[in-house]
Amino acid sequence: MPLRNYKPTSPGLRQMTRSTFEEITTKEPHKPLLEPQKRGSGRNNQGRLSVRHRGGGEKQHYRRIDFKRDKTGVPARVATIEYDPNRSARIGLLHYRDGDKRYMLLPHGLKVGDIVVSGPEAEARVGNALPLANIPLGTTVHNIELTPGKGGQIVRSAGTSAQLLAKEGGYATVRMPSGEMRRIPMACMATVGQVSNLDHENQNLGKAGRARHMGQRPEVRGVVMNPRDHPHGGGEEVDAGADARDLRGGPDRSRAAAHTGAQGSSEQVVFAGRCVGVSGFSSQLDLERAKPLAVSGVDAQHQG
Repeated sequence: MPLRNYKPTSPGLRQMTRSTFEEITTKEPHKPLLEPQKRGSGRNNQGRLSVRHRGGGEKQHYRRIDFKRDKTGVPARVATIEYDPNRSARIGLLHYRDGDKRYMLLPHGLKVGDIVVSGPEAEARVGNALPLANIPLGTTVHNIELTPGKGGQIVRSAGTSAQLLAKEGGYATVRMPSGEMRRIPMACMATVGQVSNLDHENQNLGKAGRARHMGQRPEVRGVVMNPRDHPHGGGEEVDAGADARDLRGGPDRSRAAAHTGAQGSSEQVVFAGRCVGVSGFSSQLDLERAKPLAVSGVDAQHQG
């Protein structure tokens, strides 16, 4: 599943990369497994924006994926490999021997015509789904259940995989893609292999319009908003990178109050709302030393 580069005939194509889709075998999905999907725009029931950066995009149908793999003991043949707009991985259409048809997450290396089986007595090879108790240690797995019978919930993104490390006391220790060690009940199902579409993380959208087609709206910095729209908003003639709290003198005033009680050689002087430390000042003004200096300056010009 390599990536395709474009000739830079425009600035948007210069850095853009896209999958070649050479593993896709059909463009038409299996209609009985499609469901209507309403795309949200990040609004709540009052019509107000509650989730940012969402809205627009191309219309899509949801593909009903069999994450449970609960059709045990019945062999299935991979009929087609299809693109799914709702996830980063590829999906495969399974034709079961009894006539049933279901979608599954396609593992890396599985091809059209391969046979897959699910169940505790299945062989531990790519595409087969087994309980963690029946999978050998060190095996790479994906689409792992957290609750028996609920269906796979973790390790489903493109190119991800987990490794089965240990079994003890009814729980299996699995190393997650993040490196976390997680204990999962051994009755939970998992699919052997790594999720397909390994080059997904290397794709570059190249231009903003491609992100808009995916339903992603632009990001707006908080410092350019109004105070009612963001905690960083507001301010007059303030650089975007400046700390607004420093300019208001909030935290620095508390630091100044803490230093006023200390007897030392530094004093806090406030200029335009900002606290500045000035060294060389004594904590008490020596008026007796300053008075002769002032009088001597006057006596030099005006005697008496």
